[in-house]
Amino acid sequence: MKTPFVTKEQIEEIVKKYPTPFHIYDEKGIRENARKLKQAFAWNKGYKEFFAVKATPNPFIINILKEEGCGVDCASMQELLMAEACGMKEGDIMFSSNETPEGEFTKCRQLGGYINLDDITLVDFLEKECGVPETIFCRFNPGGVYNVSNGIMDNPGDAKYGMTRPQIAEAFKRLKELGAKNFGIHAFLCSGAVSNDYYPMLAGDLFKLAVELKEETGVDVKYINLSGGVGIPYRPDQEGCDILKIGEGVRKKYQEIIEPAGMEVAIFTELGRFMLAPFGHLIVKAIHEKHTYKEYIGVDACAANLMRPAMYGAYHHLTVLGKENEPKDHVYDVVGNLCENNDKFAIDRELPKIDMGDYICIHDTGAHGFSMGYNYNGMLRSKELLLHSDGSVQLIRRAETAKDYFATFDFCDVMKKVL
Repeated sequence: MKTPFVTKEQIEEIVKKYPTPFHIYDEKGIRENARKLKQAFAWNKGYKEFFAVKATPNPFIINILKEEGCGVDCASMQELLMAEACGMKEGDIMFSSNETPEGEFTKCRQLGGYINLDDITLVDFLEKECGVPETIFCRFNPGGVYNVSNGIMDNPGDAKYGMTRPQIAEAFKRLKELGAKNFGIHAFLCSGAVSNDYYPMLAGDLFKLAVELKEETGVDVKYINLSGGVGIPYRPDQEGCDILKIGEGVRKKYQEIIEPAGMEVAIFTELGRFMLAPFGHLIVKAIHEKHTYKEYIGVDACAANLMRPAMYGAYHHLTVLGKENEPKDHVYDVVGNLCENNDKFAIDRELPKIDMGDYICIHDTGAHGFSMGYNYNGMLRSKELLLHSDGSVQLIRRAETAKDYFATFDFCDVMKKVL
């Protein structure tokens, strides 16, 4: 069972001030999860979580995580600017970009962030733009497929990210020549792994690589960044990861590989989905029903508010608020109003009878939910709310307006008639 962190009665009060649709986040759940993650890696004195800003780019959320000791993982100038606005200090920013435009490495260095190079050609690009810092990371891609527990987790060889084994060795040598003193290895080889095996296996591979590179190049590898990839159970019958077991699995690999080599390495992570997804809901209202070849329920949101089902066919659990205990004896497609047939939050989903005006909770939208929104069909992105630990609700992003949508025409008179 998936249980919403808000009730029908709470939503009925909230919509008096903030009508649907909206994304709402659970502060209590976010803080408890961040503390559990920190507990899982407490054995590593240099451990730090760099929250993946792309998952939920909201300064109110980032500041909650900052209070819990987290930094941020950024991949663009705008994400760096958000980190700066949130007061991230030196050592709080990991900049993992690719095909990086000129000026972004400079901004990261100004903020005291860690630079993670995606490709060997970026070594000279970085040197020319702003010089090589004393601490530098390189992103590794082993190629081929990545297998965990006899199952293929992902296909790094088909990914655009990271350096080959010979390239990362060559990059470390060149960076050392250019003045780098402290080195880190980064790798992201899997997305959304609902497995306790992924991080320990990845850690083992990167720990071995760190020992090899130290011997081969003479560099001092001080950091291993496991990046993201730890998933959540989107379906109610899935079993989620146990982050404490994951942390223990990584510790064992550390003891087996790093300690015998006489090395001391700080572990970093860049989690987004694990940190936020379960602690966000998209709340929508049923506004239309249609009875043709199928039974349809139309809601007041669309793929512009949650893109994952349309883009990936991703499953998000639905709860009809107030009808949690009623029999699921109806089969619906729950759809939005985009002019695209993939604009469906659920297909052939067994649900209780839905009446017009019912509120529906779409689960696990706290990461890669609002952030993937877009304006196709002129649709406007929704507001974001924060449910505080004391039960109060705060607006943390207002809904877009037509004025926002047309703002990039502010240089001419074309749209003044409607604005």
